[in-house]
Amino acid sequence: LLTLHVDRQRGRVYLEIPPAADPDVGHRYLYVEGLVTGLGSNDVGLDRGQIGPARLVGLRRVGGKVLVEQVNLDYRALSDHPDERRAVRQSFARSVLWGGEIVAEDDDGRVLVDFTSFILRDAHGSARWLERAGQGSFAIDGSRSAVDIDACLVFPDNVELEALLTFHGAKPGRFVRDTAPSSEWVTLVQHHSFIRLPDDGYQPRKHDPRAGSNSISFADYSAPLDEPIERHWIVRHRLQKTDPEAARSTVVEPIVYYVDRGVPEPVRSALIEGASWWAKAFESAGFIDAYRVELLPEGAHSLDARYNVIQWVHRATRGWSYGGGIVDPRTGEMIKGHVSLGSLRVRQDRLLFQGLAGADGMGTGAVDDPVEIALARIRQLSAHEVGHTLGMDHNFAASTY
Repeated sequence: LLTLHVDRQRGRVYLEIPPAADPDVGHRYLYVEGLVTGLGSNDVGLDRGQIGPARLVGLRRVGGKVLVEQVNLDYRALSDHPDERRAVRQSFARSVLWGGEIVAEDDDGRVLVDFTSFILRDAHGSARWLERAGQGSFAIDGSRSAVDIDACLVFPDNVELEALLTFHGAKPGRFVRDTAPSSEWVTLVQHHSFIRLPDDGYQPRKHDPRAGSNSISFADYSAPLDEPIERHWIVRHRLQKTDPEAARSTVVEPIVYYVDRGVPEPVRSALIEGASWWAKAFESAGFIDAYRVELLPEGAHSLDARYNVIQWVHRATRGWSYGGGIVDPRTGEMIKGHVSLGSLRVRQDRLLFQGLAGADGMGTGAVDDPVEIALARIRQLSAHEVGHTLGMDHNFAASTY
């Protein structure tokens, strides 16, 4: 997808960029940042495997610099007329996320930029998370931070980059003191993904609040005067039948979810079983062999954009579980489903059920065995959070609504 040049001795990464057909647009990709390692505090919220929202960015040359510029997708013109699209683009601000000096240039227009400072910046906003949680003022210490050259990987459709970032804080708060071995130094591993833009084969679908789907929204300034300017499209995976006219058909590419290899048994089997329940829904909808759940291949990275992942997250206390992922902000297409399950929840459930049902059934494997009840509950949770990554919202007529 992109060409990287690495200097292992100096720990630097250089990015090669060819000339762009449209210099104002540059080369566009989906960009996602996240954390490989977390703080371990549910109250702060910096979790292992946490990812930020997908952004549409352009890598483009401006003078002697290369900029990483985020495109403003909140305001658009869904028009075939280039002047209408340009009028909207010029009416609202863009955001330059980073800029770097060009260090070399070839006669054919290719340029080389030192990309190291992009990888080493606090892209996830971890210092802000700590400050908002009342844990003190933290800043990156450059002498204790480094690009992990061995984790900078290039694939045909995605590029994965990582850096070890150490944050220094003079007066760390209680949650940092509870989880970091030396609380004034908090070291996290940060991840960056650049992903090839999906092709035009995906068709956005209008959101209807009665269907309970997650959605993306934006303002369309080319909308007819008798229609609302606000557009809402549902979030879903791309799933195409090999025979589009058939009521029941196999699919071009099935949806595969992978369970974290770090989940111990018997919880691992429970997560696979619960997440696999969705296969029945796809079958009922006429999609044959369209969905399955497997163990993450050995050596695969849970933040690699190619894998839908159900991840096992440890914290010092019981915390939230959640399902989300990498969504193409242009269309609502789910590129990578990403579930994070807190590991202490199943243990607390076992204690709750033991308190309700008593301990007499413990270890019997019977229906009143608190361990068996807790495993049944974690199957439900696995299915629930995967459901969010398939595009399902909470019941809008209940809960906090």
